[in-house]
Amino acid sequence: MTEPVFDKSANTGLKHLMNAARFSIQGLTSAIQHEAAFRQELVIGLLMFASGAWLASAAWEIIGLFCAIMLVLVVELLNSGIEAAVDRTGIEINEYAKLAKDYGSAAVMLSLIIAGSIWCYILYTWLLTK
Repeated sequence: MTEPVFDKSANTGLKHLMNAARFSIQGLTSAIQHEAAFRQELVIGLLMFASGAWLASAAWEIIGLFCAIMLVLVVELLNSGIEAAVDRTGIEINEYAKLAKDYGSAAVMLSLIIAGSIWCYILYTWLLTK
């Protein structure tokens, strides 16, 4: 039996918090470096947030837009994780692997619709006041 790569039994308290933060930063860095969709959604999200914050008439609109953009990024990270796990199991065509990837992609699309809808609402209400 081989030794575990990471000993979870010693990972408690502040050490656990520091390791979790380090692993999270590694995940974000990897997504930025290797996932084109994540980079695109990050840039578009920043542009949407900047313009939405400028156009918003209330703080709750800015908060809602921020949360929706963060949701897109979270769902994209989960989708990328699904794709990496599925690709790790093999390259042959598999009905269940296709379903897993399609479901992840659909989740990203729905989160994009949510964020786009909120941004459109902010734009619409701004246009009504002009």
